[in-house]
Amino acid sequence: MRLSVSPRRRTAVVLVGVGLIGAVIVYTSRQPAAAPARSVAPAALPVAVATASRADVPVRLTALGSVVAYNTVTVRPRVDGQLMRVMFREGQFVNRGDLLAEIDPRPFQVQLEQAQGQLAKDEAQLATARVDLVRYQTLLSQDSIARQNVDEQQSTVKQLEAGLKVDQAAIDTARLNLTYSRVTAPISGRVGLRLVDAGNVVTASSSTGLVVITQVEPIAVVFTLPEDALRMVLPRIRTGAKLSVDAFDRGGTTRLASGSVVTLDNQIDQSTGTVRVKAVFDNRDHALFPAQFVNVQLLADTRRAELVVPAAAVQQGPQGAFVYVVHDGKAVVRPVTTGIIEGERASILKGLDAGDVVITDGIDRLREGSAVEVRQ
Repeated sequence: MRLSVSPRRRTAVVLVGVGLIGAVIVYTSRQPAAAPARSVAPAALPVAVATASRADVPVRLTALGSVVAYNTVTVRPRVDGQLMRVMFREGQFVNRGDLLAEIDPRPFQVQLEQAQGQLAKDEAQLATARVDLVRYQTLLSQDSIARQNVDEQQSTVKQLEAGLKVDQAAIDTARLNLTYSRVTAPISGRVGLRLVDAGNVVTASSSTGLVVITQVEPIAVVFTLPEDALRMVLPRIRTGAKLSVDAFDRGGTTRLASGSVVTLDNQIDQSTGTVRVKAVFDNRDHALFPAQFVNVQLLADTRRAELVVPAAAVQQGPQGAFVYVVHDGKAVVRPVTTGIIEGERASILKGLDAGDVVITDGIDRLREGSAVEVRQ
């Protein structure tokens, strides 16, 4: 069924619609125009900074070294005989002159007594010969004896006098052998493992020895340096400068001892292009042990009043090293030439001045001209 709308009602609906549209247009024209959109500035990035300053920079050379005993002695017997007693404990520290072992002294005591008896016999003969010589000389003065007899008696006296010297030498030898029967420590140090047990017969010609003593106070470290380092180290050694050396453990983190350079080798190893250096350490706490491998740091020189910054401030780019400098609240890239980087410090040879503020943390988000905010 179709509904019919009268012409009068249709006209009224049209007029109402036109009125609403007009009202909307009038209302819109009376509203103020919208303000244009503002550009928002980027937020400042928080960074940590440090000030470039001047300080003394040490020049250190690193190397791998080996600890060696300052002196090593293999104690050998000086006489042949049976080893009666061993007076030391393995690993014991001994002083020079301490009794280490004793060889049977009885054979040497007998030799000493024999030499003393021979001396007494020859002395008696010499006394008789001198009395006879005086008698012969008296008879010669009376022209009662031939001069030949006097000369022969003088020769006999001289022979007996020479025999006394031989006898005295035999006594000294016997006493010396008797002294050698007591084996003493020739140096102070630490004894190693016992090489011969008591009861064995030892000989002076044996190459084994009784024990090995190593001197560990002081102790030495031998390490190598490249030949190019000689131009830095050698002039200071010639002037008598004391170059300090630090010995670190295998990991290079714990310092074991501090010492000084004693000398350099007299030639360069052509196969490696290095020279051997010997340093000495007091080692009173026995932190260094013979044949131990250590990391060595040699203080070769100290550069005075160089410009330094924290090493964290130095960055590497395609054009080389650079730092970010804070200028008017912004990060500015500054190319630099670095010198020695030692620990957490880096020396700057070119590109910065004392007092420049460099960024040390928060660098990963920075760009040239980035706004920064220094955080405490």
